[in-house]
Amino acid sequence: MRAPEFWWRPRPSLAAWLLSPLGWIWGEISGRRMQQRGTEADAPVICIGNFTAGGAGKTPTAIACANILSRKGFKPAFLSRGYGGSLSKDGAAHRIDPHRNTAAQAGDEPLLLARHAPAVVSSDRVTGANAATAMGADILVMDDGLQNPGLEKTLSIVVVDGETGVGNGLCIPAGPLRAPLSLQLPKIDAMIAIGRGEAGRIVAAQVASFGKPVFRAVLVPDREAAARLAGKRAIAFAGIGRPGKFFATLEEAGVEIVEAFAFDDHRTLDADEIALLRKTAQEHEAILVTTEKDFVRVGADFGPSPPDVLPVTLSFEDEAAFTAFLMHDLERRTARQR
Repeated sequence: MRAPEFWWRPRPSLAAWLLSPLGWIWGEISGRRMQQRGTEADAPVICIGNFTAGGAGKTPTAIACANILSRKGFKPAFLSRGYGGSLSKDGAAHRIDPHRNTAAQAGDEPLLLARHAPAVVSSDRVTGANAATAMGADILVMDDGLQNPGLEKTLSIVVVDGETGVGNGLCIPAGPLRAPLSLQLPKIDAMIAIGRGEAGRIVAAQVASFGKPVFRAVLVPDREAAARLAGKRAIAFAGIGRPGKFFATLEEAGVEIVEAFAFDDHRTLDADEIALLRKTAQEHEAILVTTEKDFVRVGADFGPSPPDVLPVTLSFEDEAAFTAFLMHDLERRTARQR
């Protein structure tokens, strides 16, 4: 489901304060669980997580990390719990084939990840890790799972949206935090702030005060797709953590958004919703355009006239500095484990 708007206000609203006792209970349980020691995998594990529920850019960050690791001679594989997919429900590990599996089977994010490196889904992260290393992976990139103690992490990198930060600073359901920030900060090794904003700067300062490095990045639209879409009238739709972010990216790429439809995260559209999108596009003589993640989930449901897509990739402000951190800390921590 989409996060409630009051989560992202700088100060807690009345609704947030009323829910804060439940948030305290949630935070205590989640925070204590994070302190448990996990099972060691047969390869280093890099966790790409976030402090909050909702989208912050974990999947593009995981892809960027895997690409860096590949260039450095590693053989990375992605680990995912396969949210929204049927394959992860049996507890076993499944390697995702982007040409054969569907989003209904794999989940939309693993299907995207599998286009860049081998991807394994399993509701049990240890089972997934064992399967990935048996396939020949020598380093594992875990999409999400910062608060899950099942698998011991070699490095934990948290992704923060610069515009929203950690919202009102309260725990679910009063706010977006998955556990109190004070309990999460000691468990991370670095932060990546995606985009600019005062909320992100505040979190970055807190992370830096713990002696952890902060790296900056932006989500950049694919050049060819952006050039193709520039100047066109569009009906935009997205079912991601923050649809407004995608709509803003479209406008920055020169797309004229006639109407925008925001759906819940990971949402599969029904026939009536698809018919409404098509009808709206026809009435306005506009194209349909969506995110890459939405496309792998619902694109086939549009039949012979699928929507256009604007993919995005993560671009670091200083990729060399992030790469140096990654290599240095991997060497230091793996040496300690040996």
